[in-house]
Amino acid sequence: MPFPNDFMWGGAIAANQSEGGFCSGGALDSVADHFVAGDLKTPRYFTHTIDENKYYPSHIGIDFFHHYKEDIAMFAQMGFKTLRLSISWSRIFPHGDDESPNEEGIQYYLSVFKELKKYNIEPLVTISHYDIPYHLAEKYGGWKSRKLINFYVKYCDVLFHAYKDYVRYWLTFNEINVLSNGYGDIMAAGILPQEDTAMFMPSATLSERFQALHHQFLASAKAVRLAHEVNSENKVGCMIASTVVYPFSCHPKDIVAAQEKMNLSNFLCGDVQCRGYYPDYVKTYFRKNDIEIKTEKEDEKILKEGTVDFYSFSYYMSSCISTQQDAKSSAGNMSEGVSNPYLETSDWGWQIDPDGLYYYLNEVYNRYQIPVMIVENGLGAIDQIVDGQIHDSYRIDYLRKHIYAMDKAIDNGVDLMGYTPWGCIDLVSLSTGEMKKRYGFIYVDRNNDGTGSLKRIKKDSFNWYKKVIETNGEDLD
Repeated sequence: MPFPNDFMWGGAIAANQSEGGFCSGGALDSVADHFVAGDLKTPRYFTHTIDENKYYPSHIGIDFFHHYKEDIAMFAQMGFKTLRLSISWSRIFPHGDDESPNEEGIQYYLSVFKELKKYNIEPLVTISHYDIPYHLAEKYGGWKSRKLINFYVKYCDVLFHAYKDYVRYWLTFNEINVLSNGYGDIMAAGILPQEDTAMFMPSATLSERFQALHHQFLASAKAVRLAHEVNSENKVGCMIASTVVYPFSCHPKDIVAAQEKMNLSNFLCGDVQCRGYYPDYVKTYFRKNDIEIKTEKEDEKILKEGTVDFYSFSYYMSSCISTQQDAKSSAGNMSEGVSNPYLETSDWGWQIDPDGLYYYLNEVYNRYQIPVMIVENGLGAIDQIVDGQIHDSYRIDYLRKHIYAMDKAIDNGVDLMGYTPWGCIDLVSLSTGEMKKRYGFIYVDRNNDGTGSLKRIKKDSFNWYKKVIETNGEDLD
């Protein structure tokens, strides 16, 4: 079955990994600006103060802040129908709790959206993508505080009105389920540790973590309602980091463990944002783990009235879960588990599983019966320049297999809206802070230490993806 004629082919980037423009144009620092660079063996660290002797990759990124016209023109050459990008909250409200927005920041994104419109590229905007204003984290304890709900909704109100004529598709929180997975205390919730520590180290109790998640659920629901009120054409989605988990064996305990992991890691957030209420299995999990969250009487109504219009997610890999103690572990995008002996791995140890994408598409569509969209997918790899060219056949092969899986899911009845591969232009890796880990169709001359000319170079995958879009997914060779 061919892809729909209105299928949204494109790519995805995020402000905190590409934009740069640190503390310029009236902006102040976000929590993301406090993460130093790392690598595959060295974890990224959060520092309370910006140390001039350390390297913070987000401060420059790939300087999309100054290169956006050049980059958008290259996306247009590939034939993008849509570009997923994020707005930096601290560029609109530098402290997060300001009385009035920063007009310079509003105008910057307006110029970006006008550039996209010039090429008929539909923006898909993530409102909060791991870049909480640092002031909100430092003063209020991040999303532990219910006060952030109103700050966020005020921020959304500015966006929905300022860009009413340019943006119709919105995502409320990037990979909101990293909190249920235990990876997002600092970067996603802005719950700061007492001392400088590794980026993914827990900094909150279970009750604090799920309290923060509850506040984000409420903020998201209120944003959905507001978006619809401001413009009836607005469509708002959730965004989930897909955690595809297989039982490592047919042992019943492995089957149950996989089910429990899928529920907590994926379906908790999907159920609340798509169905509008907490499922019973979550209430059981809270009771067994002595998790208490404070709610107010209107919360149930807010969640019920603010369900999303579509379900979007990132997909990179799958993993296995085992109740056996001697199983070999693996790690990936906001997940960890047991290595699957039937799968190959990337340079960073992420297991490559296009069949897992087909499986997940069927799972979420059959569960929620609303349109779905893949807003992150791709291969992080080491690219080599040979005679001024980058021959990335391995990336083409990875993407081709995943697009085949998408086509198969559509044929199975899944209402798939679009596909925006991650890092369509090379950008800073979130997990390691590296540039060496490249995803893009466009190479950016920037190194792990921040050196480089920032020159853009088309890879072989650039022309391949252009052909894919031109033929609406029919020519994948």
